[in-house]
Amino acid sequence: MENTTSPLDVHILPFFLKTDHKLFIFSSVYFFFIYVFGILVNTVIIAVICLDLHLHTPMYLFLCNLSVVDVCYTTVSIPKLLYILFSGNNSVPITQCFIQMYFMVLADSAEATILFLMAYDRYVAICHPLHYHRILNKNVCILLMMVIWIGGNVNSSLFISSVLDFIFCSSVTIHQFFCDAKALIKISCGGTEVFYIVVYADYFVYVLCPVMCNLISYVKIIRVIQHIKSKDGRKKAFSTCSSHLTVMAIFYGSALSVYMIPPADHYDLLEQVLTMFYTTVVPMLNPLIYSLRNKDVKSSLRKLVL
Repeated sequence: MENTTSPLDVHILPFFLKTDHKLFIFSSVYFFFIYVFGILVNTVIIAVICLDLHLHTPMYLFLCNLSVVDVCYTTVSIPKLLYILFSGNNSVPITQCFIQMYFMVLADSAEATILFLMAYDRYVAICHPLHYHRILNKNVCILLMMVIWIGGNVNSSLFISSVLDFIFCSSVTIHQFFCDAKALIKISCGGTEVFYIVVYADYFVYVLCPVMCNLISYVKIIRVIQHIKSKDGRKKAFSTCSSHLTVMAIFYGSALSVYMIPPADHYDLLEQVLTMFYTTVVPMLNPLIYSLRNKDVKSSLRKLVL
C-alpha cells in the first residue's frame, strides 16, 4: 500500500522554467505587460462608469462588474507567477494555493453569471423596450449583483471543500502557472469522488444553463431585429449585441478548450498555453472589445480626460 501525504507546499512548474534564458525573459516581460495593461484598462472602465451618471444603467452596471472580475483574474494569478519567475522559488504553501484557487473559481462563476445577465439585458432592451426600466429596475439590479457574488462565493466554497479531500501519494508538483484543480487531480491518488460531483454540477449551473439561455435569448433577439423596417434601426440593434456576443464567444470558447483537453502528460504544454490565454489575455480583451465599440463609453472617457 502506498503512503499518502498531506503536503504543506505545492510546487508550481510553468513550462518556461524548463526553457532557455531568452524565452524566460520574454515570458516575464509578457506577463508583466499583460498584468499592468489589463489592470489599467479595466480600472479605466470601472472609473468611467462610476463617475458618469449617464452610464448608471443595468448594461453598464454589468459591464462594471465584468471589469471587476477581470481585475480579479489577473491579480490572483499573475503577481504570484512573476514572483516565481524572478525568485526561482516555485514552492507555494498549500493554504495559499487553495486561496488562489478559491478566487479563480469565484471569478469564473461570476463572469459566467454576468455574461448571462448581459444577454438577458439585451433581450429585454430589444424584445421588450417599453418595459425595460420596469423589469430591470434598481432593486432588481441590486438583487442580481448579490446573486453574482453570493453565488460565486458559495460555488467556490463547495469547490475548495471537494479539493480538500484529495489524497496525494508523493510530492505535489503541478505543471501549470497557478494552483489549478485540474492539474492537482492529475497527481492525486484518491479522494476525488466528491470533486467530480461538484464539477458536473458546476458545468450544469455555470456552463450549460447560461449558454442555452444565451442562445435562446439571441434567437429571439434576431427574430425581433429582422422585423425592424429601418436599416439604421437594425444596424443599431445588432451593434448593441455584437460586443457581448464577441466576449461570450471568446470566454466560452477558451474555457471549453481548456477543460475539454484530456488529462494526459503530452497535452501539458497545450493546456498551459490555452489556460494562459483564458486567464490573462481574455480579461485584457474584454474592456477593449466593449470600449472600442461603445460610443457612450468613449464619449464619457473623452469628457474625463479632456
